[in-house]
Amino acid sequence: MTDVNETLPQVTVLGSEGNAVDLAALKGPLVLYFYPKADTPGCTNEAKDFTALAGEFAKIGCPVYGMSKDKSAKLAKFAAKYDLNVTLLSDEATDATEQMGAWVEKSMYGKLYMGIDRSTYLVGKDGRVKQVWRKVKVKDHAAEVLAAAQAL
Repeated sequence: MTDVNETLPQVTVLGSEGNAVDLAALKGPLVLYFYPKADTPGCTNEAKDFTALAGEFAKIGCPVYGMSKDKSAKLAKFAAKYDLNVTLLSDEATDATEQMGAWVEKSMYGKLYMGIDRSTYLVGKDGRVKQVWRKVKVKDHAAEVLAAAQAL
C-alpha cells in the first residue's frame, strides 16, 4: 500500500490512447485518483469536477490523472463523451491499483467482491506522496485536492 512519503510504484499502465505510462516516471506535483468504473454517475461527476478545475491545477503545474480498471478504448470514449480534461489511465490487471492500496474487498447486497476504492494521491515535486484520501465522497473532493495541491 502506497502511503505518505512513499513514491509511486514502478508499474506501467495504459493511457486512454493505448500509450504506455510508467507511474514511477511521472514527475510531481501531480494528482492520481482511482475510481471504480468509467461512465457511472459518481465516477462521471468526479471526472467532471476535476475537469472543471483543470485550469487551476495547470496554473500550479499539477496534472491530474484518473485511473480505473476499464480498457483504454472505453476510457477514450468516456473522455470524449464528457469532454474530460484529465488524463485517464487503464489498469486492467490491477497491478498499480493493488500496489497503491486502492484494490480492496467490498460488499454489496451481502456479497463480497474485490473492487477499486475511490481514493486520491497527491504527489509532490520530490516524487513522494504528500497526502492520501481514501473512501472518497465525490462532492467537493476535487476542490479539496486543489487546495492541498496549492498549499504544497
